Amino acid sequence: MMSALYLSLKVAFAATAANLVLGVAVAWLLARCRFWGKELLDVALTLPMVMPPTVVGYYLLVLFGREGVLGQWLQTVFGINLIFTWQGAALAAAVVTFPLVVQPARAALEGVKPQYEQAARLAGLSEAALFWRVTLPLAWRGILAGLLLAFARALGEFGATLMIAGSIPGETQTLSVAVYEAVQAGDDETAWQLVALISCVCVAVLWTTRRLSTGKGAV
Repeated sequence: MMSALYLSLKVAFAATAANLVLGVAVAWLLARCRFWGKELLDVALTLPMVMPPTVVGYYLLVLFGREGVLGQWLQTVFGINLIFTWQGAALAAAVVTFPLVVQPARAALEGVKPQYEQAARLAGLSEAALFWRVTLPLAWRGILAGLLLAFARALGEFGATLMIAGSIPGETQTLSVAVYEAVQAGDDETAWQLVALISCVCVAVLWTTRRLSTGKGAV
């Protein structure tokens, strides 16, 4: 059970870290830029949230499998194989939880009053300095709430993870997959322990997210 917990935490942290960078960047692009196909991009980025996880996992297999375009490129250029690895599980979790970061981050960035940013520009700040010193400090609460939700979802991701990483004990068997395996094996005691552990983590994350969204967690 501890190996599954450690692996799940490693996968969730890796997926959340990737989404912190990519998700906030995409959220800023959607919130601040106007370009052709913006709404289509927004719809495409939201698809992993509404698609069945197994469908998302199948797409990832097609793209990153040994015969996939990206899979062959990674194998040839970098010698990297993501199938049946914890990195593949992290990729699946990152893709599934990506909308949970982008949407709250976009809303938080759009909620920053333009007057503050305009005043910073008049003060001579560059666009990069403006983002780090003005926009991000004002939008951090919404971004952090999205990251916490994404972390909780990544911790319990099942369908896409099972498709691309499989269930190898000690290597790719996350908590959610371990629950499935325990139920299949009729080991109700282990299943209950795993379910209780995941439930406690999710409740803690949701409680923290709620406090952040209502401003009660502010210092």
